[in-house]
Amino acid sequence: MLPLTTKAALARRVVGSAGRYSGLLSRAYARSRLQSTLAILEQKDGQLNHGSLSAFTAAQKLGGPVHGFIAGSNISSAAQEAAKVNGVEKIITVDNAAYDKGLPENYAPLLVENIKKGGYTHVIVGHTAFGKNLMPRVAALLDSQQISDITAIEDEKTFVRPIYAGNAIATVESSDAIKFVTIRGTAFPAAAVESGSAAIEEGVDPKVESPTEWVSEDLAKSDRPDLATASKVVSGGRGLKSKEEFDKVMLPLADALGAAVGASRAAVDSGYADNSLQVGQTGKVVAPQLYMAVGISGAIQHLAGMKDSKVIAAINKDADAPIFQVADVGLVGDLFEKVPELTEKVKSS
Repeated sequence: MLPLTTKAALARRVVGSAGRYSGLLSRAYARSRLQSTLAILEQKDGQLNHGSLSAFTAAQKLGGPVHGFIAGSNISSAAQEAAKVNGVEKIITVDNAAYDKGLPENYAPLLVENIKKGGYTHVIVGHTAFGKNLMPRVAALLDSQQISDITAIEDEKTFVRPIYAGNAIATVESSDAIKFVTIRGTAFPAAAVESGSAAIEEGVDPKVESPTEWVSEDLAKSDRPDLATASKVVSGGRGLKSKEEFDKVMLPLADALGAAVGASRAAVDSGYADNSLQVGQTGKVVAPQLYMAVGISGAIQHLAGMKDSKVIAAINKDADAPIFQVADVGLVGDLFEKVPELTEKVKSS
């Protein structure tokens, strides 16, 4: 048997350990209660961009309350739609036409005021043209460092992101009081609009005068699926030789498959396709069910934008083209013969 003094000392150590454990739990609970995330949503002409709902998916992985933010004119219906996402507590809205185009010169100060008011620890937006244009300004105004293009969240301060065109993966940890994060949409599926009932609240509008004026935009309109969210994508490269051949070969194939049209940077730089169709490190990152690369050699910059596709099919006359190293299905041959033949087979099937 243990002496009485030893028993008493052991009991004190056990009680002390339990107390420290309880204190750790209390502090962890307090941190989780203090942690909150603001997800920035995109809209166009009052319509919610459903791709931006990926920010909710990422925010919910962090834990703590999740709020959404949307600004622009006639955004009531967009806010109500976003409020139906399960797990979201609040949608903050600012109804002002000055924010319709997302100009960072006035949108950044708007976000800063609402972030300060909400006391958020994390701010998340998609790694889109809007997010990449806006978030660095907001982070700088609040003296924080942005964490870009993340593909996974390990905990509230640790994030995973690709570097070197996706050839290496970096795990980064942030000690900033507010974490500003842009997310890769293909890594976080858009949250579903279901039966949520988030409150809709009016945000702060500082009405900052913008030194920038929106003049006009020239958009390429198409009845085909949107490239960023399409389940099937057919992309053409420099091997198509001209814009006329690109349109003649690629568009019928896309229509036959019900696919979106993409292009490599080489094709875009050569004027074969519009800049909005570029897939790759400096273009759009896509992960469709089917990605068909036609006349694309497979430079690492292009692979960075499509290598997460579920099935990759390639058509190229060069059997040693790097694209075949990542392709699930490959066809070596003259694309000007093989693609029209494939298009006819798809149409007749």
